[in-house]
Amino acid sequence: MKKLCFVLLLLSSTFTPIVAQDLPISQIMIEGESWELVAEGYQFTEGPAVNADGEVYFTDVPSSKIYKIDLAGKVSLFTDQANKTAGLMFGADGFLYGTSIGGKAIVRFDSQGVPTPIVEGVNCNDLVVLGNGTIFFTDHVEGKIWSVSSEGKLLEVAAGITFPNGLIAWPNQKQLVVADMRGRYLWNFCITADGQLKHQQPYSTMQLSVGKTESGADGMTVDKVGRVYVCTEQGVQIFDTQGRLSGVLAKPQRAFLSNITLGGPELNYLYATSTDKVYRRKLNTNGVRLAK
Repeated sequence: MKKLCFVLLLLSSTFTPIVAQDLPISQIMIEGESWELVAEGYQFTEGPAVNADGEVYFTDVPSSKIYKIDLAGKVSLFTDQANKTAGLMFGADGFLYGTSIGGKAIVRFDSQGVPTPIVEGVNCNDLVVLGNGTIFFTDHVEGKIWSVSSEGKLLEVAAGITFPNGLIAWPNQKQLVVADMRGRYLWNFCITADGQLKHQQPYSTMQLSVGKTESGADGMTVDKVGRVYVCTEQGVQIFDTQGRLSGVLAKPQRAFLSNITLGGPELNYLYATSTDKVYRRKLNTNGVRLAK
């Protein structure tokens, strides 16, 4: 019975903090704030990414289109040349980077939405771009993680995760966290100065639905103090800086939750892509701006 009560508390939007946690979910919840619909009518939304101004871009994978949400909430087409791009992230150079599943390439989009391949012939799912230009991306087909240097050099840097999916760097850019969609762990790596990954270990244990062995973990983001947010079957699971579960934000709708990012002028809105829709929710925290 005690275990059941604990699970029910986690699924609530607010709950009494657990003393052992240094960053309980109650610290970021705002009374009266909940998910609000931003855009709808798409086939499969993915890859929300925020630029330096706080505008959020997202992709509709099957249609090979990327859209922009401006600061007033207006949605406009950025490009129709995405070639089934899924993961998106802006670099410190101001360019939008993506994982083109259709083109089997890591691409960089210019201001007009025209993509240029950086590396080709790769299986790619999601990516993260560091301030120094290094890119890490997940290869769920072979269970590997790859890096691409700022000079375009491709390097295999990790293997052995069943289904590596979402990934994010901590604010100090010295650790990388990778979600296993078919497992229950978030995996942590130390990032070396030359773009290698060392000291692979389970960072956190995700909550699983009753009777399930897979988390369904997908996209991830991080806030300025180091909380890690990950989309899962249960909702947005949030972990503190010690790897402990802070709580779970319920899904905005009963559908697959693919990815999240913190956007808006103050980076204090959590944007979420969920099948045909995009939602956002205001939080009492802020995202991270990349610096070169």
